[in-house]
Amino acid sequence: MFDSNFIWALGSSVAVSFVSFVGIVALLLNEKVLNKILIFMVAFGAGGLIGGAFLHLLPEAFTHIQDPMSGFIYTLAGFILFFILEKYFYWRHCHKGKCDVHVFTYLNLYGDGIHNFIDGIIIGTSFTVDIKFGLVTTLAIILHEIPQELGDFGVLLYGGFSKTKALLFNFLSAITAVVGTIVGYYSSYKLTDLSMILLPFAAGGFIYIASCDLIPELHRQPDTKISMTTMLVFLSGILLMLLLKLNLAH
Repeated sequence: MFDSNFIWALGSSVAVSFVSFVGIVALLLNEKVLNKILIFMVAFGAGGLIGGAFLHLLPEAFTHIQDPMSGFIYTLAGFILFFILEKYFYWRHCHKGKCDVHVFTYLNLYGDGIHNFIDGIIIGTSFTVDIKFGLVTTLAIILHEIPQELGDFGVLLYGGFSKTKALLFNFLSAITAVVGTIVGYYSSYKLTDLSMILLPFAAGGFIYIASCDLIPELHRQPDTKISMTTMLVFLSGILLMLLLKLNLAH
């Protein structure tokens, strides 16, 4: 029999996997409207990731880590690994309908599969702490998955995939999160220190994605009004994570 925490973890990873079908939205909107909405989704996702890392993952990790320096090292290791994946394995987060990486379509799928597997490990580990903490972590992941999956869908279309094939392959790369959840959940029970390593490690990854992939997109907005609005949306993502933190503290 599976315990309730595992059922919640598995259900959350399945929900994250189905976010890959957000590409259907792109089929219903013209490119101009999609691009206008997408930048605000990117801003909210960046805020959610930053808030999730600094207000949830790191505080939870440091309540269990005896040596603070090791926590910072794990965080830095997560940041570096995500940098290496993107730098040397062509893991690209393109947040526009089209981009210039269509030559690396299959490599993009491969890298996205690795990324989703890591997300799954993070989800599985977070639910070993408690269900509320797992749900907050899942929400943070979903907030950055939506703009990323829209971007990945655009990459596959631009690379020559049909709309149906793009949706299918994007989903196949997304369900690696389910495998990662199972691995993360049961490994953390067998290795009690694993979750305290993965939490700051995940925080480093969240910080990397937000600061290196998402926030730079916000800086590229030439329109002052849009730029100010995206800043407010970014802050609202952080605020949401803060409100969730305060609510869970009571």
